Amino acid sequence: MLFFIILIATWEIIYRINLSLQFFPGTGFPSPFNSVNELYIGFFETGILTEALTTSIQRLIIGFIIAIIIGTALGLLLARSKLADETLGSLVIALQSIPSIVWLPIMLMLFGTGTLSIVMIVTLGGTWVMTSNMRLGIKSVQPILIRAARTLGYKGSELVWRVMIPAAVPSFLSGTRLAWAFAWRALMAAELIGSGGLGRTLMDARDFYNMDLVIAIMIIIATIGLIMEYVIFDRIERKVFSRWGLSS
Repeated sequence: MLFFIILIATWEIIYRINLSLQFFPGTGFPSPFNSVNELYIGFFETGILTEALTTSIQRLIIGFIIAIIIGTALGLLLARSKLADETLGSLVIALQSIPSIVWLPIMLMLFGTGTLSIVMIVTLGGTWVMTSNMRLGIKSVQPILIRAARTLGYKGSELVWRVMIPAAVPSFLSGTRLAWAFAWRALMAAELIGSGGLGRTLMDARDFYNMDLVIAIMIIIATIGLIMEYVIFDRIERKVFSRWGLSS
């Protein structure tokens, strides 16, 4: 908290010095307090930020869930099938190297500028990293666990569901964390060009030279990232890693 207080205070001091000396254009270097005021106006007076945030979160959750389902299924397939790993696995690696926003022109031509295009971009943003982590998690299961399970009579799908998947849960959680981050970035990039949501609102604010609102939206994005990282994913990972005996 002390660090952020010092950071904001320094920011405000530079803003006030700039008002006098004009190192930067007045509209190009906003005040932190004016940005907080824009947050209040956007959430409690005009409602523009409330609507934009609701739209973005809905798109993100839908795309993220689809990415987790597809990524988990693909990861299992690649880990269990050598043929699939050598063929489809190569395609996954190739697709993972393509930024998800590159798909946006295709999605816009196919589905227009609405929600469906953006959800597809979000899904693509999270699917490949989820696939890679799930594949690695299954392949990294200790051979002694598999041998012990086979000795106890487990085989086929029973071996996968009762031994491999539980053993791969830490990798699954790491994959979901990365998939969320990639999906969030893909969402913001897609909304800059698409319609609605925080990204579109940010672009509208830029067009009207409202840098206070631009910074306010950046604060919202950063805050959501901190909440997801420290309040949700970090707590879940610590509990799971402790239960699986992986915590230091």
